[in-house]
Amino acid sequence: MIKWLEQALGTGWNITPAGGLTGDAFIAEKNGRRLFLKRNSSPFLAVLSAEGIVPKLIWTKRMENGDVITAQEWLEGRSLNVYEMQQQNVANLLYKIHHSTELLHMLLRMGKKPVTSDESLKSIKKKLHKQGMIDSYSEVIEAIHYLEKLLPETRDQQLAVCHCDINHNNLILTSEKNIFLVDWDNAMIADPATDIGMLLKWYLPKEDWVPWLKQYGIEPSQNLFTRMYWYLLHDSLHFLSWHNSRNEPEKVRQRLWDLQELNAQIRNLF
Repeated sequence: MIKWLEQALGTGWNITPAGGLTGDAFIAEKNGRRLFLKRNSSPFLAVLSAEGIVPKLIWTKRMENGDVITAQEWLEGRSLNVYEMQQQNVANLLYKIHHSTELLHMLLRMGKKPVTSDESLKSIKKKLHKQGMIDSYSEVIEAIHYLEKLLPETRDQQLAVCHCDINHNNLILTSEKNIFLVDWDNAMIADPATDIGMLLKWYLPKEDWVPWLKQYGIEPSQNLFTRMYWYLLHDSLHFLSWHNSRNEPEKVRQRLWDLQELNAQIRNLF
């Protein structure tokens, strides 16, 4: 892989892996200049760059082997901390993403179809059944029960571009105080409650949910909270299945514990 990157960049660049699960990201440095390189990034990256949601896209090159290499501006910065995830600039950024017609049209042109809650439920049940997990854990049985019971509340919503992996490691604050949301590999057209619920559940105490939602620009409602919990349950089941398929028993146990907590919260909520 590094050989292909050297061909794309030319001589004199020092290329090192940038980490991550896929091993497709690299940092290139030459004469004090740094670039962030990635293999086979989505064409969506160009629109995200134009919208100022990710660092500036410098160039895109197609290699002889068919791979596409993208180079982005490297900006000095750091991941947000828990307190910073609660601030207005994060709410503003999410609102911008969820209400961007440019992002939505680009995903549609790329052939991305909106993901409905009915389709999501059918898919996760199929995965869990294939892995033998539905009948093996009471937490999973209860979670599926709530997903089926609350499914009508999630239908006929205004769908938008969602990041689907809102965590502090993906939000970068630069030395110039600009904020970017990176790692768009899981992006889809879905209910914005997917992103909103993830952020509120993991980064804000419950007493601050209503003020944050008003900062974001939405009026809190019982239906919104129901949808948030629906997608939190679905995501926990998704990651439970994913860790199980990777034979990671400790991560499976953690996801089961998360499901217990979410199930208890839904019992108290409804």
